[in-house]
Amino acid sequence: MTLNTLELEDELTRLTLAPELGASIVNWTVRSTGQPLLRHSDQHTLNTGLPGKLACYPLAPWSNRISEGGFDCPVGWLALAPNSLTDPLPIHGSAWQQPWQIVSHTRDEIVLQLDSSTPFAYRARQRFRLSEGKLSIDLQVTHLAEHAAWHGVGLHPYFPRTAGTRLQAQARQVWLCDSTKLPTQLTSIPKDWDFSQPRALPETLVDNGFCEWDGHCLIQQPELGYELECQATGSDYYLLYCPVGLEFFCIEPVSHPVNAHHLPGRPGLRLLEQGQSAELGFSLRYRYANS
Repeated sequence: MTLNTLELEDELTRLTLAPELGASIVNWTVRSTGQPLLRHSDQHTLNTGLPGKLACYPLAPWSNRISEGGFDCPVGWLALAPNSLTDPLPIHGSAWQQPWQIVSHTRDEIVLQLDSSTPFAYRARQRFRLSEGKLSIDLQVTHLAEHAAWHGVGLHPYFPRTAGTRLQAQARQVWLCDSTKLPTQLTSIPKDWDFSQPRALPETLVDNGFCEWDGHCLIQQPELGYELECQATGSDYYLLYCPVGLEFFCIEPVSHPVNAHHLPGRPGLRLLEQGQSAELGFSLRYRYANS
């Protein structure tokens, strides 16, 4: 099967999208050098057909894991089945596992849309814009089902990681997790995870949700010669994933913590009636920096 991709270019960068693979970003690169600004996807990676191997994909109508086989809605229990070969729990919603349609494609903007019936009826829309080295992604989910349901949104970008990679992303608290990667305790941020100022990523595994984030994120890549200045809207939380020994890490802007459907007060989730929407935005500005 031939996979169709779409491209955007501005003066500095080039963006490649795969609408059929969950509206995922395949690559975002510097035009003059080909330097990847997100995790690089080659043709073999693209041929796997797996959004989780690419550069970024959308999270809707929830982010990360949900326990207990589903969650409660006003009209009753919504059962969910595991949807990933690598995780025993339902994870990351359903938008990333479905083909999206092209709404529009202009010189500096692409709009993609998904009308989904799984796990309930909703419409997701992503708008990608490029201008002067700044990538802007707007994700909106609209509830289409007759009965209200809980919604959350997010984005799952993968960034290159070297020994010199540094991250700044200020937050006030973090969720500690158990062996199933579900949150167990909200606590103050330990010293090794304090990214209020730019610092190197931890050498040990991090797969945790950070709370009371101001939406700002700085990723410095001195060995690769650039940095990314990022800003999220509609996102009071970020998930930080730093696997040990791999050449990538993830900082994911999300509207709610992991397993929020089963946390007291359902923090960050929105109970949407038919026709109501929730939104999240994320911008990443590329800047050249001497190593």
